[in-house]
Amino acid sequence: MGETLPIFPLSTVLFPGGVLPLRIFEPRYLDMVADCLRNDAGFGVCLLRGGREVGPAAPCHAIGTLALIEDWEQGEAGLLQITVRGRQRFRLLDARVQPNQLTLGEVEWLEPEAVVPVPGGARLLSGLLGRLLEELGPPFDHLTRREEEDLGWVTARLTEILPLPLATKQAWLEAADPQQRAEGLLEFLRSQR
Repeated sequence: MGETLPIFPLSTVLFPGGVLPLRIFEPRYLDMVADCLRNDAGFGVCLLRGGREVGPAAPCHAIGTLALIEDWEQGEAGLLQITVRGRQRFRLLDARVQPNQLTLGEVEWLEPEAVVPVPGGARLLSGLLGRLLEELGPPFDHLTRREEEDLGWVTARLTEILPLPLATKQAWLEAADPQQRAEGLLEFLRSQR
């Protein structure tokens, strides 16, 4: 039996190590965030399979990422702004929609990716990421020397930032293969010339 986790279906893909700013306004997600803060817990971020982020609970992909709240700020008119960081991938085994339309999922944790050094042919990806993160500024400008040497970390950040199809991002999250992401990113960059 897996662990129970509140699920937040979104129109984005979050990888482990990624940062995602969110604006929360629906009561079900305000309650979820309050519970997470009170219990020092996280929630699952999964890409929507159909439907919309707002309104009735929508189906989502089975592979997602645990998100932990790193920062929050109460905005105007009940709006809550939070920043989360992706931690660990999971597989959604079962999902139950609560009366308030919050989805609770039974999840199993997936193995983290192995740390793979950035090969010479993919060094331009590290340089590109450094420039993009600098341009984006906080909370994205968090590249460290150690991380820029990790192919998985570099390719996950570029996958989150670049305008790739969501289906591609989801497939790469599910595959957990940094080399596949690097090859796909290099191909994407060549096609943009």
